[in-house]
Amino acid sequence: MRRDELKVPLHKRSVLTRLWEKRPGLLFCAYVAATAGFGGAGFWAHRQPNPFAGEPFVVVSVPSAEEIKTASVTPPAGQAAETEQIADDLVATASPEEEFPDTTGATDPAPEEPQPEIRADTRQDVAVVSSIARPLTPSPQPHITETTAWGPLPRIGGRGEEASKIYGKQVSLNLIHSDAPKIALLLGGMGLNKKLTAKAIKELPSEITLAFAPYGNDLQEQVDVARNRGHEVFLQVPLEPVGFPASNPGPKTLTGEASEAENLDALRWHMSRFTGYAGVVNYMGGRFLAMPKVLKPVLAELKKRGIVFLEDGSLALSSVEAAAKASRAEIKRAKVVIDQDPSPQAIISALTLLEEEATGTGFAVGTGSGLEVTIDTVREWAKAAAERGIVLVPITASYKGRLG
Repeated sequence: MRRDELKVPLHKRSVLTRLWEKRPGLLFCAYVAATAGFGGAGFWAHRQPNPFAGEPFVVVSVPSAEEIKTASVTPPAGQAAETEQIADDLVATASPEEEFPDTTGATDPAPEEPQPEIRADTRQDVAVVSSIARPLTPSPQPHITETTAWGPLPRIGGRGEEASKIYGKQVSLNLIHSDAPKIALLLGGMGLNKKLTAKAIKELPSEITLAFAPYGNDLQEQVDVARNRGHEVFLQVPLEPVGFPASNPGPKTLTGEASEAENLDALRWHMSRFTGYAGVVNYMGGRFLAMPKVLKPVLAELKKRGIVFLEDGSLALSSVEAAAKASRAEIKRAKVVIDQDPSPQAIISALTLLEEEATGTGFAVGTGSGLEVTIDTVREWAKAAAERGIVLVPITASYKGRLG
């Protein structure tokens, strides 16, 4: 019942009543909510990395594989000459008798088989997005580098910058989200043989990622040359294989019997051998990768330092995915090792499997070694694959967008 002001003219209204009468209208509330929403969205967008802002790009419609044309982009003359000279010096200083270690675990090559025919599917109206080719971000970058007792180690920057994104080869999100079949390929064992390392750097497409072992000489010099040529770089970390120590990847191998502190000490030693890598890939590790208890602290350390992890695809079973869930580490697993049988025919067969995977799912990841036969076979395959509409991308592209 409404109050009779004539009977109780001096009756004091409650605080709640007065506040309710002064409540804002619905229009004002909607205005405040909309302003807060737009402000929050703007702040979120401002914080998102956009490495291609301001960069020119080209969108080309390719009606058929026969009409695809390629063009080379030449870097500035001074920089190209300097990089070429360094690469030539790497070849000149390599010993002719130096042999590349067999990292495939293969024994005698398989009997020669007829070379399988690669299916030449033609994709119509493929949208190809390309950015200007250029050297990668120089390393070390101070804001993502920590000086430690082991040496320089990657760290997450004050604004969340991660080495996997700063040192990785940038790829347009338009390309990542396109329907073109994409293959990411990593070749390991780099840095152990200067001649073969220089050959891989100079002859392979810059989209192929190169993984350097921690035991070579002049590692930083070789890594810098690779990154100046546009190759993304990963670090190979030796992990305990089945049959250790008879089968021994090398000094400071991470093992299942070592304590957490010992394994982290060895990991940080490996990570301090050079700078500029975007991720870590296992070298061997059949036993270590099957032990989630010892694997979790290693993946947690990589996560803490802004580094991604790639399992090379050489193992039938592993605990990497289970261990990564606990540490929230970014991991991927390669589909196949392309040169487990180091013969041209077997390598072509493995690359064909990658093409089929990429055509069916949109993306495929493979790994291999820096053997001369692998480098030569991949070089020729890459030329033909481009004509079939296959797009090569660096390994870190598999961690981004809808693929990540």
